[in-house]
Amino acid sequence: MELDTGLPVVGMVGGGQLARMTHQAGIAMGLSLRVLAVDESDSAARVARHVTLGHHTDPQALRQFAEQCDVVTFDHEHVPNVLVAALSRDGHRVLPSAAALVYAQDKLRMRQRLAELGFPVPAWRTVTGLADLTDHAGDTGWPVVLKTARGGYDGRGVWIAHNAREAAGLLKPGAAPDAPTMLAEAHVEIVRELACVVARTPSGQVEAWPVVETVQDRGICVEVIAPAPGLDPGRAREARELAVALATQLDVVGVMAVELFDTGGSLLVNELAMRPHNSGHWTIEGSRTSQFEQHLRAVLDYPLGDTDTTAPWTVMANVLGGSLGGGSTRERMRHLYAQDPAVRVHWYGKAARPGRKLGHVTVSGAELGPTRDRARRAARILSSGPSLGDRGPDADRADVSQPHDSQPHGSQPHGSQPHGSQPHEVPERTR
Repeated sequence: MELDTGLPVVGMVGGGQLARMTHQAGIAMGLSLRVLAVDESDSAARVARHVTLGHHTDPQALRQFAEQCDVVTFDHEHVPNVLVAALSRDGHRVLPSAAALVYAQDKLRMRQRLAELGFPVPAWRTVTGLADLTDHAGDTGWPVVLKTARGGYDGRGVWIAHNAREAAGLLKPGAAPDAPTMLAEAHVEIVRELACVVARTPSGQVEAWPVVETVQDRGICVEVIAPAPGLDPGRAREARELAVALATQLDVVGVMAVELFDTGGSLLVNELAMRPHNSGHWTIEGSRTSQFEQHLRAVLDYPLGDTDTTAPWTVMANVLGGSLGGGSTRERMRHLYAQDPAVRVHWYGKAARPGRKLGHVTVSGAELGPTRDRARRAARILSSGPSLGDRGPDADRADVSQPHDSQPHGSQPHGSQPHGSQPHEVPERTR
């Protein structure tokens, strides 16, 4: 406990942008977030006052960090589960617990447990060799999705095999015993991807935000639309009830994101994340309580906040590292603020490289089309600089209120793009 404020000390393992935005939320709550960061240049380490440098796989670094905190939580899922459990055995309060966190760390364990509990998941099978993969294809048909059980992010660690020859290239006979544990899943034809973010306290209170649609490009989330457009109210209620039930039955404490496949006729659970999540960044401006404040409330067992929206539509667009041309970051910011001063910008303090998540923008509005256009334009300007289509601040301001001319949302089912003849690592969330 902080002696001068009398408030509890929360520590977050990991110094990425999630810790950075959790730190920002904690300031208004009177909290000084402790951060265990690998490097002083990490996103959260650049802004937090109390930073400990150490690696999340180092038992001593974790133990010494936990001794400074009343409760320890996580910016990512990469802390070995045995070390999370060891901290709890040593008497430290760690949330979510190792018993819950394993289902976000290990896809195979997650699939097994969710199937046992009766939650809807794609058809799957443990893979120890080529025969398992081809047998699975015999049951579900080609193509087959192959995943590493642990690790993998933004499409990494996921492949699609379209036939037995490609499968053989991915899993050569005799290679499996030394390979990471893997699983095969049915290649699901989906209409779109949804996500439902919930928060749960140790006392059992659970709150859920509206279901959102997530848009992926090459395995990276580029856009989140809140609420999910055109989602049947009954299906939205089903998704929220499913997420609440998962948090309760897995005994999750803190924020959890449930990624879902919408097949048009049903919902399937894709993945779980037991921490603040990219699909919840919109809540900073778009909800009465952000996911970051809610995560702090949850791990401290405070009553949870209101998850109602603040506008009819909110769109979050990720700013990815793009072209080095188009002016400096400062010049891009000046241009964006001149043409649309209501856009909210969040930078993560990262060095730019192509495809890297450098920040995000959020726009709220009364109509989806103009709101979405503004968010996309803002993200593009910050990523690559103004284009020839940006005719200047006055012209762009005039454009803000005009309807968009893109195709109807969700008109193309995910996974419908043609595939090459060779097995390749693919964006998991676009299948």
